Amino acid sequence: MTTLTLLAAAAAEAPTRLDPIKLFLDADLVVQAVMAGLILASIWAWTIIVSFTLKLGSVRRRCDRYEDEFWAARDVEAFQKAEGRKDIPSARIVNAGLGEFHLSTKGKIVDRDGIRQRVSTALDGAVTAEADRLSSRLNFLATVGSVAPFVGLFGTVWGIMDSFFNIGAQQNSSLAVVAPGISEALFATAIGLFAAIPAVIAYNRFSHSVGRFETRLYRFADRFQATLSRELEQ
Repeated sequence: MTTLTLLAAAAAEAPTRLDPIKLFLDADLVVQAVMAGLILASIWAWTIIVSFTLKLGSVRRRCDRYEDEFWAARDVEAFQKAEGRKDIPSARIVNAGLGEFHLSTKGKIVDRDGIRQRVSTALDGAVTAEADRLSSRLNFLATVGSVAPFVGLFGTVWGIMDSFFNIGAQQNSSLAVVAPGISEALFATAIGLFAAIPAVIAYNRFSHSVGRFETRLYRFADRFQATLSRELEQ
C-alpha cells in the first residue's frame, strides 16, 4: 500500500505538459545563456520586422504623393525648392540629378552627351544609395536566420553532454535522470528555430520588396533623365 501511495504521489507531481519557463530555469547555466541570447535576438528581429513594415509603407506613400505632385508641377525648380528637403527618396534623386545638371551646364561649351552620361551616373548612384539606406537593417535578419539554429544546436549539445555527465555521476541510466536534461537541451534548439524561421521569411520578403522599390526608383530616374535631356535639346 505504501508503494502504491508513493507511485501515486510521483505521478501527481510529474508534469503533464511542457513548461517553457521551468525548462529555462532548470537548464544548465551555459544553456540558459544560449536561450537568453536567442530570445533577445528574436525580440530584436521582430522589432526590425514591425518597424521595417511600417517604414516601407510610409516611404511608398510619401513617394507616391511627391511623384504625383512633381509631374504635375509646371515649375520643377520652384517645386523642388519647396519639397526637395523632405525625407523622400524620390526628392533626393531629383536633387542629385538637378545638381549634376546645373554643374554640367555652367560652362560656355555644352557637351550634351557628356552631360547626359554624368546625370545618368548621378541618378543611378542616388537610387542605389536609397536602396542601401532602406535595407541597411535587414542584414541582422539574415544573420539571425543563418546563425540562430546553430547557436541553439550548441546549447542542445552542451545540455546533452551535461545529462550524460549526470548519468555517470549518479551511476543511474534511468530515463527519469536523463529526460529532464535532454528536454532542456532540446528546448534551446526549439528557441533557435523560433528565432530563425521568422527572420528568414521576413528577410526574403523584405529583400524582394526593396528590389521592387529600387526598380520603381530607377523608372522614376529614367523618366526624369529624359526630361532633362529634352531641356538640353532646347
